[in-house]
Amino acid sequence: MKTVLIPTDFSKNALHALQYAQELFKCERACFFVMHTYGEEVYGEYKTAPKEDIEKLKEEKRKLSEKKLDELVNSVLGEPPNPLHNFETVVSFDSLVDGVNDFVDEMNIDLVIMGTKGETSNHKTTFGSYTIEVFKYVKCPVLAIPEGFEYRQPKAILFPTDYLLPYKRRELKLLGDLAGKFKSKIHCLYITDFEELSPRQEDNKLFLEGTLTKPYLYFETAPVKNKAEVILEQIDKKEVGMLVMINSRHSFFEDMLYRSTVDLLGLKIKIPFMVMQNLKR
Repeated sequence: MKTVLIPTDFSKNALHALQYAQELFKCERACFFVMHTYGEEVYGEYKTAPKEDIEKLKEEKRKLSEKKLDELVNSVLGEPPNPLHNFETVVSFDSLVDGVNDFVDEMNIDLVIMGTKGETSNHKTTFGSYTIEVFKYVKCPVLAIPEGFEYRQPKAILFPTDYLLPYKRRELKLLGDLAGKFKSKIHCLYITDFEELSPRQEDNKLFLEGTLTKPYLYFETAPVKNKAEVILEQIDKKEVGMLVMINSRHSFFEDMLYRSTVDLLGLKIKIPFMVMQNLKR
């Protein structure tokens, strides 16, 4: 059974991510943990309030969050509810990243699914600041669903990689299972001006081949230029339904996050974006 965590701030985009998760795992057993973190709601507005006022506000926020979570889950159960799915609600007095990270460790979560932005995000970009933080710091695969994206099976998946990182078997198995059940093509894209791979790259490529056995796997290269432009061109050319990247220290993805590349991707990507982790869990 898959264990899936869906953080929510009760925005329309967060609701959309929950509905997407239900469709993605429609035909398999899954437990959905729907979480709301409210630490920042308390301390954001009342930093200088007396301690007793803070404690009172915490209790009010907790009760309100529990009520809203119950209402949210009841609104998406369906008639009749999917017998393969189980829902649990989680309220955490913490920041989003810390709350998600702690729960991921505690419950050994397989996948985090969330909206790309919440109520307070800049509507000019696809990825809000909270989504970027979860991408970077949560030690679990994260699948971000753009606002307004209509669910469809990802028949083509783009996986940009430089083959320099040792991949995590559990992370690749998740990708392989998702792609395998939809009979998807995974296009492993290496953006380079060099034809030959180093022995280390060859080993990592062989590991990909040996692990991703369920989907159709393709290895392709593209010449070096602006990486975001290459990715966007490939998404359009191959009618890609999901973008997948690896996050690790000194990785291609981290390099993008700390530069303007992610800004361009954030403006243009309108498909689900899964970030797998190579960080210690």
